Amino acid sequence: MLINRETDYAFRLIRNMSEEKPTSISSIVGDEHITAPIAYKVARKLEQGGLLKSVRGNAGGYMLTRSLSDITLYDIFVVMEKDPYVNMCLKEDHVCLNNTKDKQCKINRELRRIQAVLKEEMSKPLSDILADDED
Repeated sequence: MLINRETDYAFRLIRNMSEEKPTSISSIVGDEHITAPIAYKVARKLEQGGLLKSVRGNAGGYMLTRSLSDITLYDIFVVMEKDPYVNMCLKEDHVCLNNTKDKQCKINRELRRIQAVLKEEMSKPLSDILADDED
C-alpha cells in the first residue's frame, strides 16, 4: 500500500485549515510546495468527502467542517483513496476462491489484522499529531 500524492497533499491542506475562518488555497500552496491546480482538485475531493466546506466571496476559501480534534489521518485517507485497503481481498464485495466459509485463508486473516492496526494507528486526532509537532 502506498499513500498517493493527492492524499499526502490532502494531509497538508487540512493541517492549514481552520473551522473558524476560511483559508485561501493560494495562501497554502507556496509553503506546502503544492501547485494551485492540484490543491484545488484535492480541496474539492475533501469537500465532497465532507471534511471541508467552501466559502464564496472576497474573504472566501475553505474551512474545516469540524475541528482538528475530530479529524484523523484515517478520515482523510478514506476520502482520498479509492481503495484504502492493504489488499483488494479485504473489500467486502471481493470474491476470493481461497477464502470461503468452508476454507479460511490465513493470509487474508493476517492482512485483516494489518488493516486493523493501520486504521488504529491512523485514528489519532490531528490536533494531537500537530501538537506533538510543536514540542
